Amino acid sequence: MSTSALRWLLSPRTSWLAWRLARASCGNLSFDAAWRHTRVHLHPDEAPFRRQGHRPGYVGKRPDAES
Repeated sequence: MSTSALRWLLSPRTSWLAWRLARASCGNLSFDAAWRHTRVHLHPDEAPFRRQGHRPGYVGKRPDAES
């Protein structure tokens, strides 16, 4: 299952708002970036996870592990 589909399934409100934000940006903001922005805005308690390295390209990697 793709990341986008999983996000829509598990968090439809965040996904809907992110989709609207991405569309309003006229192509300047990707859906993934809009989703992360919206998620942290709606759930500020998740901001530390975002800062810990939970970013695209870090799948399966620990932030404290060497490359």
